[in-house]
Amino acid sequence: MPSVSTATPDEPTQPLLVIEGRIATISLRKPAFSNRLSPADLAVLRTHIEAVNQAEDVLVLRLVSDGKYFCSGYDISSLASDSAPSSLHFGETVDLLENARAVTIAAVQGGAYGGGTDLCLACDFRIGTPQANMFMPAARLGLHFYPGGMRRYLSRLGVNAAKRLFLTAERIEADEMLRIGFLTELVAPDELYARVDALSQLLAGMAPLALLGIKQDLNRLIAGTFDEADNARAVLHSEASEDMREGAQAWKEKRAPQFCGK
Repeated sequence: MPSVSTATPDEPTQPLLVIEGRIATISLRKPAFSNRLSPADLAVLRTHIEAVNQAEDVLVLRLVSDGKYFCSGYDISSLASDSAPSSLHFGETVDLLENARAVTIAAVQGGAYGGGTDLCLACDFRIGTPQANMFMPAARLGLHFYPGGMRRYLSRLGVNAAKRLFLTAERIEADEMLRIGFLTELVAPDELYARVDALSQLLAGMAPLALLGIKQDLNRLIAGTFDEADNARAVLHSEASEDMREGAQAWKEKRAPQFCGK
């Protein structure tokens, strides 16, 4: 995994952003608190996502966690403070991750709970290990859930699984997470980061205009904001691009393409 940081948080436990070439990694670093996210953590996470959006060379953003748990969601103890934002703010932050410019990968090495499950579902790929598990305790806690999270549950998992998980607060394990589509892949624990690296490199080698444009339009189709005219312009732009010519030539010459993003 990358080791050179491009952003230093004020607190050593706050999310850390590292960028190497076309690949960025955000690390959650509160293992003693199940990697729950406080309002301050969410502010840092938003800053990191915006930094990645502004880094035109970055095509892949990975989300990884320290310790036993992936993420236990919003630090609900913050809700006791009159000055803390509501859980709607957490949902809006996850929306930013879902709509990040880069293709996103979650490395789910352990438990994901509450909003942490939504953090996973906001990512384009979710690679887990047998140690992964999840549950959504909102109804048990008396907390209504924000709209983006419910939409992600429905679009990724389907209405039956979404109702089961939201309304029963049932905990499920990694094999069931894979079966219902919460995880896109399940690998051995010692293979997790190698698989995340391999997928990151594969994605980073794609043509940027097509890769990022297709991701955006798939998200828009799910959200009901797809614009056929915008899509047509993107298709025509890609057909006239240097990368399209390079891709066709590389295919003909049976070599790896060298895309420039133009």
